[in-house]
Amino acid sequence: MAKMWAGRFKKEVDEKVNDFNSSISFDARMYRQDITGSIAHATMLGKTGIIELSESQALVEGLKGILEDIEQGKLEFDPTAEDIHMFVEAELTKRLGDTGKRLHTSRSRNDQVALDFKMYLKDEIIEIRGMVAELVETLYTLAEQHLDTIMPGYTHLQRAQPVTFAHHLMAYVQMFLRDIGRLNDCYKRMDTMPLGSCALAATTYPIDRDMVTELLGFQSPTENSLDGVSDRDYCIELTSDISLLMTHLSRFSEEIILWCSWEFKFIELDDAYATGSSIMPQKKNPDITELIRGKTGRVNGDLTTLLTMMKGLPLAYNKDMQEDKEATFDAIDTVKLCISTFIPMIRTMKVLKENMRHAAAKGFINATDCADYLVKKGLPFRDAYKITGELVAICIDQNKTLETLELSTYQSVCETFEQDVYQAIDLLTCVNGRNTKGGPSSKSVSVQIANAKQTLKTLMEGK
Repeated sequence: MAKMWAGRFKKEVDEKVNDFNSSISFDARMYRQDITGSIAHATMLGKTGIIELSESQALVEGLKGILEDIEQGKLEFDPTAEDIHMFVEAELTKRLGDTGKRLHTSRSRNDQVALDFKMYLKDEIIEIRGMVAELVETLYTLAEQHLDTIMPGYTHLQRAQPVTFAHHLMAYVQMFLRDIGRLNDCYKRMDTMPLGSCALAATTYPIDRDMVTELLGFQSPTENSLDGVSDRDYCIELTSDISLLMTHLSRFSEEIILWCSWEFKFIELDDAYATGSSIMPQKKNPDITELIRGKTGRVNGDLTTLLTMMKGLPLAYNKDMQEDKEATFDAIDTVKLCISTFIPMIRTMKVLKENMRHAAAKGFINATDCADYLVKKGLPFRDAYKITGELVAICIDQNKTLETLELSTYQSVCETFEQDVYQAIDLLTCVNGRNTKGGPSSKSVSVQIANAKQTLKTLMEGK
């Protein structure tokens, strides 16, 4: 394919240089946005009188025909084209002759690619946001079923205090709701239309940027033409948001990996979402979660690529910026793949309630409640803390739990203990006694679920 910029050059570009320079292998995925942007641009050129209205209409119809042919499989991308923009323009010129050459009036590939990329990423944000919303709904629906499912809460991966499985799930709901909020914020900052910035210094043609902005559904045109073509904050911000989303998925995956092990055995994954071993017939491996954990590092690498690419670039456009797309596309593709497999895995996994409760009982995670019992009887907390520590030591020596320790033993350490201590240290009592906002009681978690539903609705009503 002949280069649109060939007039300045006396010889053909080396074939290896052409391959090195070309981006159509990955930016072809933006064909719809490129054609949609060109239709708006052609419409504006005609309505402002920059080109004849009949030519504008011919351009619009020609572009619609190209879009239809691509989507019906009648037109394949030319691998020798430099990029998707040149491919579309060359095809349009092939179909319309000189009229097709008028499309690029008052436009540069610099502002064109910025437009295409923003339009593409806006569409992707809406899709990713919808997937995260589905994950949130899956988690709070599961939480509603486990308001009284006792499990140990951990610090330092050591059993600490009793919580419920619902309370644990709702912690991740909060993370993913924040992810949706960040995607919304990114969308708002991305919602400025760069077309009209041209190469870097705008244009002498009497273009109407507000018209194009409205036609393409942007909030406003970009304020500065230099920034319009050289800004890549939006893809860095989106990849950063995706990195944090992947981090949340990875943390959850790590817990699922632990919970699947025989050492925990809190859950069992459905056979459809686990794999076996080539030599160990007993194995059932949580490969999906392990892959998500690994792919998080990959997405973090995409973010590092973008930050490193931009850190030393002078204004305005530089070819380095062509590296923005593969890293961003990879982050998008990766997070969508991970979420799409994570949701059905969560929906189909089996929660082993009795194992959770058994682990909670063995971990002395009601020790704080035992100390609080003594405080409510009038002892200073530090004295109550020391007494409870002695009781835990006795339980360990006798292979007992606080629930199974005899009252006489309690009273041998501190006469303040009475029969009601067993009610005070019952795990369900311990959990439901923590009824403050954000706590693990069934009443508190029910409020958290209701609030999450409302927050999700509010977030999804915005862009």
